[in-house]
Amino acid sequence: MAATRSAIGRSITRGEGPDKVSGKAVYAADISLPGMLWGKVLRSPYPYARIVSIDTSQAEALPGVHAVVTGQDLPDNLIGRRLVDMPVLAQGVVRFVGEKVAAVAADDPETAGEALLLIDVEYEELTPVFDAEEAMAADAPDLHPDMESYRGLPQPPSGIRNAFAHITWEKGDIEQGFRESDLIFEHTFSAQLMHQAYIEPHACLVSAEDSGQVQIWANNKDPYMLRDQLAATWSVPAESIVLHPSTIGGDFGGKGSFMDVPLCYYLSKRAGRPVKMIMDYIQELMAGNPRHPAVMTIKTGVMKDGTIVARQARAVFDSGAYGAFKPTVYLRGADHLCGVYKVPHARIESYTVYTNNVPRGHMRSPAKPQVVFAVESHMDMIAQELGMDAYQFRLMNVMRDGDSSPVGHYWQQIKALETLEAAAKAAGIGQELPANTGRGMAMTDLVQGTGQFAAKISLSDEGNPQLHMAFWDTGTGSHTVLRQMVAEELTLDTEDVRIVLENTANMPYSSGSGGSRVMHTAGLAVVGAARELRGKLVAAASPLLDAPEEQVSMENGRLVAAGRSMSIAEVIARTGGDELTGEISVTTETPELTSFCTQVAEVHVDPETGEITVNKIVTAHDIGAILNPLNHQGQVEGGLIQGLGYALMEELQLEDGHISTLSFGDYKIPTSADVPVMETVLIQGDAGPAPYESKGIGESSNIPVAGAIANAVFDAVGVRITDLPVTADKVLAALRAKGAGR
Repeated sequence: MAATRSAIGRSITRGEGPDKVSGKAVYAADISLPGMLWGKVLRSPYPYARIVSIDTSQAEALPGVHAVVTGQDLPDNLIGRRLVDMPVLAQGVVRFVGEKVAAVAADDPETAGEALLLIDVEYEELTPVFDAEEAMAADAPDLHPDMESYRGLPQPPSGIRNAFAHITWEKGDIEQGFRESDLIFEHTFSAQLMHQAYIEPHACLVSAEDSGQVQIWANNKDPYMLRDQLAATWSVPAESIVLHPSTIGGDFGGKGSFMDVPLCYYLSKRAGRPVKMIMDYIQELMAGNPRHPAVMTIKTGVMKDGTIVARQARAVFDSGAYGAFKPTVYLRGADHLCGVYKVPHARIESYTVYTNNVPRGHMRSPAKPQVVFAVESHMDMIAQELGMDAYQFRLMNVMRDGDSSPVGHYWQQIKALETLEAAAKAAGIGQELPANTGRGMAMTDLVQGTGQFAAKISLSDEGNPQLHMAFWDTGTGSHTVLRQMVAEELTLDTEDVRIVLENTANMPYSSGSGGSRVMHTAGLAVVGAARELRGKLVAAASPLLDAPEEQVSMENGRLVAAGRSMSIAEVIARTGGDELTGEISVTTETPELTSFCTQVAEVHVDPETGEITVNKIVTAHDIGAILNPLNHQGQVEGGLIQGLGYALMEELQLEDGHISTLSFGDYKIPTSADVPVMETVLIQGDAGPAPYESKGIGESSNIPVAGAIANAVFDAVGVRITDLPVTADKVLAALRAKGAGR
């Protein structure tokens, strides 16, 4: 293609930006239908209790109430993204504070709220278990006695009480590895419960129609998976359920769950009218689907010179009361407990366990931030015990091209060493720092996501491309970059390309957003559709230009041959244009490529208060081609800032199963005042699996931050915090315990 205009590689601002800042963007909560009712949920005040009785008679008699449902109305009705273990409404027992017990649909939110107060529930409290390790004990309460009957449960079951997923990765001979080691080090780390803190809470609108069709508007990033879950739960054909697009106000992994949609359907069906439900932020923090807390123990055998020989690791993830919110039953990031280092002998075990806490879901790179915090802290602790520089210890052991991963994967184009050296150089590793100031580093890798995606490109009468997708942008700028791909292939300006968001009835299956899959999977579909359309345009223009197809090209959006040219609109006008579309569905496999990231944090610690100030973070990334530099850098910096919150302040605090941080006044997230100097170093790789040899970037910068900061705090004042977040009170307590408070 002899293009004279290039859309790829340009910093195009987001096309949806003006609508968002002007208030024109339409979110799920903004949508209304004629005759619409409002739904509200009565939630459990207890972490574990038997429901003795429910009396809804007064609520049903309240004027303006059109439907009341309880678990008795929905027997044996379980739902889940992969593991089907959660009742739509509690069935005889509640397993966490905030579990749904009953629901009401009324003329307005006030009447629905009043009706909830009239529902009388009698409970018999049971003995709860809040700690995942304690839940695995043989004498712990059996929270799911019917667990082995759940659809989606890994087989065979773990055999360990309340552990619904147990997976092991092995390489080499771990016992031999420890026998060969000169020294063995073992440390335990813990990571906290964290909410995704998206600005827009979960919302949905459901209309169960007399025809059997179900129309849904929900801020869910994976509409086809949701459709299929609902079809299985409601025992209806998937084709009868239609999800409609709306703007999504932030995701970070938390907008893939079904949340109130199944319940909203039952209210709509009972009332015979559409029903809307919107969670307030107290409910979001109490009963959303936050990131898993974890306890991780790592045992490593090394030689005296620092060479790693063996590593055994064990992670226990607290899944809360259910596993239904996760698209996978176990957390795949757990297999990174050996890090990006050469480990000849390895054994990793991961457990995912039921407790009487709020159910967990996915958040930006599931399990990786927890795991990398533990691994990278452990690496620094070993280096200290060996009397080695932490940077040199990593240089000795980091994977290089041709090495297999600690769990046996072989990747191409391993750039771990390059990111390590680049980050160290940019951060000034080895240079002197002022008192109580330190540097710390951490490393990670990220496998590119896979899935299915469908795209169709049509043309307006004016010749402008229209990209049809049933894929909602969650705020990442994906739609803009996909428009750039169409523009690149058709030699147009990005502004000429329009997105047409379709409902699920109008497009084939797509996997939705998440897992760093969009540029890889959606990108291949969009580019494939654009190239198919370009081929049809060339074929249609060939006789009109009196030139063979191989001599026809596109330049500046025109079909060109032998000194003659014509616009796309002219081709449409002269041929009718009915067949001038491009449409393709793709399914991608896990590529033999990964990408690496090394971060170095510089912090200052006030020894009088323990307060931590992050001065600077250097983040070095192994990348493919950059499709949109502005958007690319936004992903890097946004992930890094979210990692700061995880490292230093964010925590959903639990007291006997009750969330005590039920507002953004109590649940602290970073503000602009917390943002340090950020320096990004980009290392161009040989190629990426996505179009134009690009790679996904949305998750990697969020992963190593906590490990880098924890290591920097130790470098600054000599105290090691092994449980996240690394807060001032923990640092001050450690300084006092050390006897170095001044």
